Amino acid sequence: MQTSTGHLTYCTNIHPGETWPSHFAALKQNFPAIKQQLSPDAPMGIGLRLSNVASLELEPSANLAGFKQWLAENDAYVFTMNGFPYGEFHDTVVKDQVHAPDWTTALRVDYTLRMFRILAELLPKGMDGGISTSPLSYRHWHKTQEQLQEATAIATQNILQVAAQLIRQYREAGVIMHLDIEPEPDGILETGAEFIKWYEDVLLPEGRNVIAKQFDISADEAEHLIKQHINLCYDVCHFAIGYEPHERVIEELAQKRLKTGKIQISAALKATLPHDVDERGELRAAFSRFNESTYLHQVVAKKADGQFIRYPDLPEALRDIENPLVEQWRAHFHVPIFIEDYGPVQSTQADIVKVLDIQKAKGFTGHLEVETYTWGVLPDEKKLPINDSIVRELNWVKDQL
Repeated sequence: MQTSTGHLTYCTNIHPGETWPSHFAALKQNFPAIKQQLSPDAPMGIGLRLSNVASLELEPSANLAGFKQWLAENDAYVFTMNGFPYGEFHDTVVKDQVHAPDWTTALRVDYTLRMFRILAELLPKGMDGGISTSPLSYRHWHKTQEQLQEATAIATQNILQVAAQLIRQYREAGVIMHLDIEPEPDGILETGAEFIKWYEDVLLPEGRNVIAKQFDISADEAEHLIKQHINLCYDVCHFAIGYEPHERVIEELAQKRLKTGKIQISAALKATLPHDVDERGELRAAFSRFNESTYLHQVVAKKADGQFIRYPDLPEALRDIENPLVEQWRAHFHVPIFIEDYGPVQSTQADIVKVLDIQKAKGFTGHLEVETYTWGVLPDEKKLPINDSIVRELNWVKDQL
């Protein structure tokens, strides 16, 4: 739905279903009722998540035409898509495979280009569209610094292939679409600082030459087009886990004229650990309730000296919870954004408020998407009827705005 600072919606990765028929059935079952409560008299946008299989099934013209007709009948539109999870995302062990295939592969390129072809068909006239994606690859798949550098170089070349196609689309039809890179703990790009460094030290030097040559334009024109079509996805949960200073990151992006394609509005878990390690049993029990087997739940621990310890998943962190050097934990678990207190642990809701305050003041993006996808694996007492939960989250955001 349109707000004073941009288009607001939720990501449909909350709904199970990896084929287009199953995903479309979930949309038809849930979205009209959600819209009726949130935006009964005005259009409402959808943050569409498609697996690779679903994208293959939706792209044929007859299926796309049917979906477009349903969107028109329900006063709905698609302006942003989630192209991060390629394969199954529910009712299976996802963990690090959420990055597979990564940006070193042709499979990731083909999937992303297909998603953009679909978005171009669905995007309302005069509106820009974006697709969020993996931060190049999963860091721990690349065992040496040389392997990391090679993966980064290949991924960058592949992302520039997508950028070139988006530039062609812009030149032919005047439609601006952007690929929104989503830093995540243990991704090759896991912080705002790493995104900016990659953009300036790798993407732009390579891209200025490649794009300028392909389109017979100057290097400066090529840089402008790259910045138009390769953006940042600002996932608040991910940035909060890294204890990132939101004002500083967003200001640096603005100074360097790097764009944010969308804010993914999400919350992580956090806790201050008692100084006496013998008193940490309650926190161990509280975090253990969120230790489930579907998704990665990376933990970033802050030490008394301001340095960090990064754990690839919650079990590794739980084994080290008595580390006397650690003062605070942040855990990657997308919890409901309208709840701040979970007893011994809290959420990073305050980070969302801070980012939305900056958005209100500066309007640094036009796309806002709530992304709480873990309802199915929450502890039982935190589960609520899914439509009520989505409405409550979006109303909470509207209140903040």
